[in-house]
Amino acid sequence: MQFLIIILVAAILYIGLMMYLPERGKDVLMTIFLVGTAFLVLVPLAFMFTASMMPSLDITTMPYRWIPRRFEWVNFYKALAGNDGRFTFIRNILNSLIVSSCVTATTLLLASITGYSLAKFHFKGNKVVFMFIMMTMMIPFETIMVPLYMVVLNLHMQNTYQGLIVPFMVNAFGVFMMRQYLQTFPDDVIDAARIDGCSEPEIFGRIILVNSGPALATLSILTFRQQWDSLMWPLMVAQEKTLKTIPTYIASFAEEKFADEGAMMAVAVLASLPMILLFIFLSKYFIGGNSMYSAGKE
Repeated sequence: MQFLIIILVAAILYIGLMMYLPERGKDVLMTIFLVGTAFLVLVPLAFMFTASMMPSLDITTMPYRWIPRRFEWVNFYKALAGNDGRFTFIRNILNSLIVSSCVTATTLLLASITGYSLAKFHFKGNKVVFMFIMMTMMIPFETIMVPLYMVVLNLHMQNTYQGLIVPFMVNAFGVFMMRQYLQTFPDDVIDAARIDGCSEPEIFGRIILVNSGPALATLSILTFRQQWDSLMWPLMVAQEKTLKTIPTYIASFAEEKFADEGAMMAVAVLASLPMILLFIFLSKYFIGGNSMYSAGKE
């Protein structure tokens, strides 16, 4: 509660200063605000990386030592070996890669097709269809989780990759994002392609997708991260250890009577690496946004 009060007071003070400070003062205040925000975001990551190389006793000691007294590299061995010593980490992270990659690929394809149809084809009921798709975003997953599980159970997809992938092949946010992005795509380019004899699949595959790099990259990062971090659904659907994903593997460390915090942090570090690499690889598209079309409209 005290933390929320501090945040509220800081926000009011920030807004008040931004209203009365000169331009140079606003720039300085904005820089301070961004640096402070970055600090708050990076502190948990710094804690994770430093704690992964500490003995468990040092992690829980207060005040916290940000520089380890000695490096416990054995934490990473324990992370790979797991609680049972069977080295299921590789299989679990492979499962996460398969599920997250398949869901990301299907979401990019289906969301871009739907978004393109809603953005560039003006058929009767277009807005109604889009409204109903948006309405599904307002329904919490927890309310449909049990019915969805019963459907998966009746289709005999429990303990299969299909049960982890099929329910999430496309989502409303992906459709919304692609529709909003493709509305900025020049209609003249599409009309010129039709005049040249291109079919609709050719226009979509050779023009729309090729020129939707920033939106596709952003959607792929968000979708992959969402599936990579998913815990509740894999806990319900994947009962076999060979099908468990990396979040359930991390959770297994907390199930022990005496949790090894160092090994748990080491697992978290290893599990974070694929997402960090994905963001680095796609960052230029992710940050680029839709500036490519805004430049073309000027």
